[in-house]
This record gives sequence, C-alpha cells and structure tokens, in this order.
Amino acid sequence: MSNQYPYYLSIGRADDLRDPRERTVYRILEIIPGALVWGTFVLAFLLSWLEPLWVSVFILAFALYWIFKVVYFSFHTRSAYARMQDYQMRNWTLELDSLSPANFHVDVKDWRDLWQLIILPIYKEPYEVVFPAVEALAKNTWPREKMIVVLAMEEAGGEESMAVAERLRKEFEHKFGHLMITIHQRGLEGEIPGKGSNERWAGERAKEFIDEKSISYQNVIVSSLDSDTVVYEDYFSCVAYHYLTVEKPLRTSYQPVPFFINNIWEAPPISRVIAFSSTFWHTMNQERPEKHLTFSSHSMSFQTLVDIGFWQPNVVSEDSRVFWQAFLFYNGDYRVKSLFYPVKMDANVARSFWRTLRNIYLQQRRWAYGVADVPYFIFGYWKKRKEIPFSAFWQYAFPVIEGFYSWATHAMLLFALGWLPLFFGGDEFNRSLFSYSLPRVLRVLLTIAMIGIISSAYLSIQILPPRPPQYGKWKYVMMILQWFFIPVTLIFFGVLPAIEAHTRLMLGRYLGFWVTEKHRK
Repeated sequence: MSNQYPYYLSIGRADDLRDPRERTVYRILEIIPGALVWGTFVLAFLLSWLEPLWVSVFILAFALYWIFKVVYFSFHTRSAYARMQDYQMRNWTLELDSLSPANFHVDVKDWRDLWQLIILPIYKEPYEVVFPAVEALAKNTWPREKMIVVLAMEEAGGEESMAVAERLRKEFEHKFGHLMITIHQRGLEGEIPGKGSNERWAGERAKEFIDEKSISYQNVIVSSLDSDTVVYEDYFSCVAYHYLTVEKPLRTSYQPVPFFINNIWEAPPISRVIAFSSTFWHTMNQERPEKHLTFSSHSMSFQTLVDIGFWQPNVVSEDSRVFWQAFLFYNGDYRVKSLFYPVKMDANVARSFWRTLRNIYLQQRRWAYGVADVPYFIFGYWKKRKEIPFSAFWQYAFPVIEGFYSWATHAMLLFALGWLPLFFGGDEFNRSLFSYSLPRVLRVLLTIAMIGIISSAYLSIQILPPRPPQYGKWKYVMMILQWFFIPVTLIFFGVLPAIEAHTRLMLGRYLGFWVTEKHRK
C-alpha cells in the first residue's frame, strides 16, 4: 500500500478509529441512515393521528411521484437495453484493430500489449457452478496468452473446495497465459471473512507474479468476477476498447450489466422476480454514468488497485466500497464507465423452496448493508473536504443516500402506511369526503403504477436464455404471471431486509459477510 494512503480510508466501522473524537463522529454517521428510516415510520404513525389530512395529501402526492419514477425507470431501462443489443452485435476485436495508437490514453503501442487479470473468489461453490465461469474465460476472444486467471480459494473452504480448484487447474491451466490458485488464510488480523479479504489476498499474490514478469501495472486490466459470472465472448475486448479510449483510464472503473439468468429457468417465481428486478435496475443505471457505482463483477486498472491498497478486507460490500476508496484517494477525480455489455450470473436458487426464500432475504440484506458506505464516504469527504469539490462529492453521494433510504421506506409507505389515516384519523376525518376518496384514488394510482409490470414482463421474456427441454411452454405463462408477486417481493424481500440492515448499522450490531449459496439442479 502507498505510504500516502490515508489511514481513514481503511475504516470498516467506527471502532477502527483510534481518535475518540473521530470515532464518535463516525459512530454518529453510522446511526443517521437508520434513524432517518425509523423516524419516517414514527412520523407516519404520529401524523396519521394528529394530522390525517396532511398525511393523506402527502400519500397521494407520493403515489404520483411513484408513477413518474416508474415511467422514468422504464424509459431508461429500455433505452439501455437497446444500446446493449447494439454493443453485443459489435465485433470488439475489430474495433480494437481500428484504433490508432496515437489515440490511446495508456502508454502501449498495440492493444495486444494489454493483459487481463481475472480474479474468481471461490468459497464452497460446487464444480458445476464454477466450471461454466472458467470455461467462458477460455472461450473468450481475448488472446489467451495475455490472460492471468486467479482461482482465489478460501482455506475455510476445506478439502472439497480445493478438489474443485485442482480439477479446474488440470482442465484449464494450458489454456491461459497463467492460471494460479491462491489460498486465503483464515483469521488474519484486521479482516472479516468474505469476498473482499479473499480478493485482497489474491490481488497481492497476483502482484508478485506481475512484478516477477516485469509487467507494467498500467498494462494490466483487473476484473473482479463472482464465481458464477459467465462472460460473453467479446467481454474483455469491450473492456480493453473503453480502457484505451476513455479520457482517464487509470481514474475509471468499467461496469458491465449483471444479468441474473444463468439458472433462471429452474428458479422459483419470487426468485425470478428478484433476479429480473435487479437486472433491470442495473441496466437502467447504465444510463446514469454520473451516478453510477461499481457492483459485483467489474474491471479497473491494476495500477489503480495497487494505488488504493487493493480491496478493503474488513467490509461486507467491497464491490461498491472500492469505488469510494478510489474516489477519495484521487480527491474526487474518479468515475465509472458504463459498458452497456452484460455478464451472466445466477439467480438465487437453493436446495429447497423455503431455503431459497431464506437465501433471497439474506442476500438482499447483504446488498442493503451497502448502506455502511454512507458513513465511510461522508467521513472521508469531511477529512478531505479541502481537496474534493463538494459538487463532485454530492453528485455521487446524494443518489446513494437517497437510494438506500428509498429502499427501506418507499414501498412500505406506498403499500402499507398509506392507509394509516383511515385507521388513526378519528371520526371527524373518516366522515370527510377526503377520507371516502382516499382509498379509491390511491387504488387507481397504484394500478397505473403497476403498468410498469407489463414493460418488465415483456423485457424479461426478451432476455431469457433458451428454454431447457425439460420445461414446457407453459413456463412462459409463469414468466408473465410471476410479476404479480411484485408487492410481496417489495415488502418482504426489499423493505424488510433493508430495514434490518439499517437498524443493525444504527445499533452497532454489525453484519459479517454472508456467502450466497450456489446450487444447480
């Protein structure tokens, strides 16, 4: 790690700070997101009793805002999907050949001088999950002699996990420039078990190999992929094209679109709704590069990764945290480049239906625990406020703060708390014309908002992989009907895990990293 790397950019939680004043400030910042959520619910109940008319007007206005938001997201999602179709039709190897070295923003004479470093963190995922991911790397159009593949194993995974790694080594080591297996030791000081600490270990071992071969860090693009991530054949050429042509390649992360469709046909309906909803959310975000952060599988310059000290080993959401590390380290001069190019990942499927529901909840809770980034980047900005323009900070910070707050509150306000004035408003309010009209108007507005389901259902059919022969055509009907589970999924697998994540951070009952179970029938 650079000697200039500020200590406060390695914080995982308030207790990591030695200075009592700084620790108190950070702890307050951890409390604020949860306090906002619970404050909203308390006010909703209190004002429904004291000022039911005000609350009713607010709920109707909020329903109109919801409709606007659904339309806004739908247009952006469809626009981004159209661009993705165009990007997938382009031959990115030919695009690279058409570039003039004079226009490169990296000091290379030929695009073939670039290396691709791919890190696959693996815990206890079975062979049938990891094999397609490694096989896709071997089938990629990128020159395989310029690929370094790291199977990042966990010591805690045990002998069965190592057997999977050795089997993959025998099958694929001759197909890449270099394939290495790293074993992340358990119980290292300053770490929590999870993807971030494993990736950091793997990245440092890869650095030793890169140093041994005297490869320039700027000539290496590192991609962090999940163990189930299946890349399309031109993915690395697409990443390299953007790496060479963006204005500041070392100050940029490169974000594909996660399509949770690897096992979508065998997933239960609620799992499919969650998978498609996540896919559409990340598709839509490709249209908002000024607000876009890294998520799950992403790429960046190895030079950048070395500068910021690799991924943090003491956080749950290392995928978004790595963006904030770079943003703060480079004094706000960092961004995400939307690739408009998909990678395929798994929907949540376990060995039984009820276990799948449990795992969906826990996965959503882990994702919602990304709210722990909020105190991190606010505190980091406070420490570097003289170097980072507020406008550059707020451009990214506000959508993140608003997004986590909305995740934990909006669906609950709309589908549940919106009816509170009818229960707590008293006889005078319930005799009013407004009380009579409220449920009817709200029902109409919610029905209009649900029109977005039609767009989602249509788009979900468009991105489906080919139907396996064991599933009949009736399965397509279920792919449409599943969208009527939206209210259930929004509350039970959206709002509730988000509330728990906010509450745990607020109370200092910090979460560790929960590994999503991977299962294939």
